[in-house]
Amino acid sequence: MTRVPGDKSISHRALLLGALAEGENRLTGLLPGADCRSTRSVLRRLGVELPELPEDAGLLTFRGVGIDGLRVPGGGALDCGNSGTTARLLLGLLAGAGVRATLTGDDSLRSRPMRRVTEPLSAMGAEFREEGEEGRLPVRVESGVRHTLEYRTPVASAQIKSALLLAGLAAGVAVTVSEPDRSRDHTERMLRMAGVPIHEETVGSRWKVSLPAPPAGLSRWTLSPFTMDVPGDFSSAIFLIALGLLREGDPLRLKQIGINPTRTGALPVLERMGARIRYESTRGLDGDVGEPVADLVVRAGSLSATTVGAAEIPSLIDEVPILAAVASRAGGRTVFRGAQELRVKESDRIHALVSNLRGLGIEVEEFPDGLAVTGSERPLEGSVATYHDHRIAMAFAVLGALPGNRIEIEDPSLVEISYPGFWEALG
Repeated sequence: MTRVPGDKSISHRALLLGALAEGENRLTGLLPGADCRSTRSVLRRLGVELPELPEDAGLLTFRGVGIDGLRVPGGGALDCGNSGTTARLLLGLLAGAGVRATLTGDDSLRSRPMRRVTEPLSAMGAEFREEGEEGRLPVRVESGVRHTLEYRTPVASAQIKSALLLAGLAAGVAVTVSEPDRSRDHTERMLRMAGVPIHEETVGSRWKVSLPAPPAGLSRWTLSPFTMDVPGDFSSAIFLIALGLLREGDPLRLKQIGINPTRTGALPVLERMGARIRYESTRGLDGDVGEPVADLVVRAGSLSATTVGAAEIPSLIDEVPILAAVASRAGGRTVFRGAQELRVKESDRIHALVSNLRGLGIEVEEFPDGLAVTGSERPLEGSVATYHDHRIAMAFAVLGALPGNRIEIEDPSLVEISYPGFWEALG
């Protein structure tokens, strides 16, 4: 049975919230990839004594410094590497805590928009100075949050929502975020694990998440430390699931994969296409605090086209590249709409998918908010430009692993960002 690396989104949050806890955290299953190492490195600069992340995903113990324990870093900007999650969540956390610091990153991260976070944080009273291109890193936190916030975000984004919740948590003020669709809820689940109440409800056509102000007499919530086994990352497992669906052979078995319903929107899409996926050894599905997990058993078979609409996109935004790759081997024309958020990921993923699929001879149409892919059974051959994006590299690597295809992946080392050992797992 194969175990994929720990969930990247949960690993980031476990490190960040563990740093704010009062007591010793005990974490296993953390992803030791480049993005999570960026979060660990920045937290050390802020005064958290975090050991190296175990390469074998074994036990990591460290003590949190408390919400008021983060220190102003000396010696230059905090480098978030290629990690948008690190940058955006830290903008919220540092603004909430009133820690003056500059955040930067690599060339790719410095090209990605940050005002989607800094504008609502500014409405809470925080002040920022953009030290590079307009709306891009480097960004300096000049002063902290002072006001409560009720914010209607124009897009369903877990990063925006999490940044605002962390700001409210650190500042001790109430925050309400309303989304057009429900985005992934790892931050909400982990805040509950740490003893912080979070309220969620549907209001009209929108999803609302609220962090209340601390009770009378308290200036801050107190976070309990984490004891947690991070589940396997569904966004990593999906590449092996796709391979198991497309390549004939014995059933593929994946161990203890996170099946949080706000993350696994790709599964019902694949099932509509005819995928045969069975759940075994499930736990955490009955409203328990924490993350639901299961073993997955995947069998190969013929697949047919489907349509993926805007309401589904928030729960599968990271999986669109591999779903598009799967669609290239399915019967018919698969359409993805409402996915404009893909334009501002590590690359413009819509353009990257369209360009590479066409280069391999697949019929594909590009829309401002998505693409349409017409499947083909003929062998695929060509070179894939990754645009410095690990998910583009992995999606086309799955196609390259199928018998009869000859696909060369530019810069294959990119996969280490989220899936150390990916090439070995692909076989």
